[in-house]
Amino acid sequence: MTATGRRPLIGVSTYLESEVRWGTWALPAALLPAGYPRLVQRAGGIAAMLPPDDPAHAAATVARLDGVVIAGGPDVDPDRYGAERDPRTGPPAAARDAWELALIEAALATGTPLLGICRGMQLLNVALGGTLVQHIDGHAQTPGVFGHHTVKPVPGTRFAEAVPEETSVPTFHHQAVDRLGEGLLPSAYAADGTVEAVEPGGSDSGWVLGVQWHPEMGEDVRVMGALVRAAISSPSGV
Repeated sequence: MTATGRRPLIGVSTYLESEVRWGTWALPAALLPAGYPRLVQRAGGIAAMLPPDDPAHAAATVARLDGVVIAGGPDVDPDRYGAERDPRTGPPAAARDAWELALIEAALATGTPLLGICRGMQLLNVALGGTLVQHIDGHAQTPGVFGHHTVKPVPGTRFAEAVPEETSVPTFHHQAVDRLGEGLLPSAYAADGTVEAVEPGGSDSGWVLGVQWHPEMGEDVRVMGALVRAAISSPSGV
C-alpha cells in the first residue's frame, strides 16, 4: 500500500482484436489474459487495463498510474527496428506498437516503474534502439501451451535482487533480444545463452525491468512484487 493507504494502480497494456466471440456476441474487443490482473492483485496492486489509444495520450495516462506493465502479445513490427520481415514473423499490430512505445517513452521520462513481459521486454529493447532476433527454436514448442525452462540471474542486477537464484519460468516465444538497446544490460540468461531479462545500467535509471517469460502463468509473484514495491516508493505512488 502507498503512503496514503491505497494499493498502487498498475496499468497493463492489452490486445485489440477485430472479432472475439462470447455467448451470442462477435465483436471487436480489448483483451487481457486474466493471469495479468491476477498477478498484479496477488502482488498487492490494482490492475487497470490500457487498451491501444492515441499515442498522444500516453503521457497523461502514465501520469495517473503508479506503475506500468507492457504485456505479452504479437510480434513487434520489424520496421520499428529497421529490419526486413522474416517469413516467420507474425502480422503487424501497428496500433498496439505505437501505443505501447508511447507508454514506454512516458514511463521512462517520468521514472514511473515499468515492467515489460515477453513482447513487452522486446518492445522496451526496440524503444531504446535495440533489435530483435525474429525467430529462434526451442522456446515455444506446442502452439497454445506454455513450456518451462531455467533462467539464471546476473549477480548485482535488479532482477537478481528480486530473484537471486536460478529458477524455472513459464515461457512461450519465438523472438528474442539481438542488439541491446541503449543503456540496457542483460540481467538473466537461459541455458542456451538467450537473454531472458534486461534492465538499465546505473542507479539513477528508476525501476525498469523486462523479462522474456510469462510470470502471470506461474505461481512466482516476486517480479511483479518488485514492481509493486517500486510503485509504492516512487514519487507517483506517494
